[in-house]
Amino acid sequence: MPWADTDEAQMVKIGVIGTGLMGAPMALRLMSAGYQVWVYNRTQPRLKPLELAGAKVCQTPDELLQAVDAVILMVTDAAAIRSLLPSPPGEATDPASQRSPLNNLTVIQMGTIAPAESQALHQQLADLGASYLEAPVLGSIPEAKTGKLIVMVGADAEQYQRWQPLLECFGSTLYHVGPVGTAAALKLAMNQLIGSLTAAFAQSLSLIQAAGIDVETFMAVVRQSALYAPTFDKKLKRMQSGNFADPNFPTKHLLKDMGLFTEAAQAADLNTLPAESVRQLVAEAVQAGFSEDDYSSIVAMVRSQAQP
Repeated sequence: MPWADTDEAQMVKIGVIGTGLMGAPMALRLMSAGYQVWVYNRTQPRLKPLELAGAKVCQTPDELLQAVDAVILMVTDAAAIRSLLPSPPGEATDPASQRSPLNNLTVIQMGTIAPAESQALHQQLADLGASYLEAPVLGSIPEAKTGKLIVMVGADAEQYQRWQPLLECFGSTLYHVGPVGTAAALKLAMNQLIGSLTAAFAQSLSLIQAAGIDVETFMAVVRQSALYAPTFDKKLKRMQSGNFADPNFPTKHLLKDMGLFTEAAQAADLNTLPAESVRQLVAEAVQAGFSEDDYSSIVAMVRSQAQP
């Protein structure tokens, strides 16, 4: 990894806001690469393991933003991001929200938000004197821990080249997609596939089981066909057992992303019906109490249609 064994990496101060399922292992990756890391999370007890590993814990977002050269955002959505940042000059609704400008800070947004939201953040941060790039990732907790995430970057060429060494801490597969907004769109396209592939597999699997066909026979045929996707095997055991606990990606997050995709597709004058039908299925799973569970729980909604 570039910078990993150089004095330059040790001089760069990096903040991580949002140390949940993905943010915590990503912060550890940065520390193992030699970066100084500051962390903030709304749930402070989650920061203790990172503090023990050498991260500097901040009590407020402002404290972190003023201490670092760049901050990685790994939070739920655009609303959460906006709540963490100061308002541009002249736009504060109250004195408490008119905080210090972010001169020379670089904000690296790595969560899943809409392209239009990312572009709006780009402008907001420019008004505050900060730079911005989006770098959403594809992969889950195991890939975050091992540095095997796929990183999609939306930024100008200069910003991409400047921060490429840091982003390579998270994965060796980096794609400079284009300007801000393009990587956000690609990430939504990929997450739409997550939802749609899982829903399609859940429906086919449920029909196989209802027909009394051996599941391994079904899977053997699928695996030999051009229709196979590795995610089918990853979710098979959960769908068979009905155990959706300890998720890498909870159902509530898939619902958010499917909603963002349908909004972006509508804005592009695309037919949203296929994705919207999956979004509705995921919404039913959330309403049924699977919000915090693995998104493969949507199989329960497929099967519930057959219940009296």
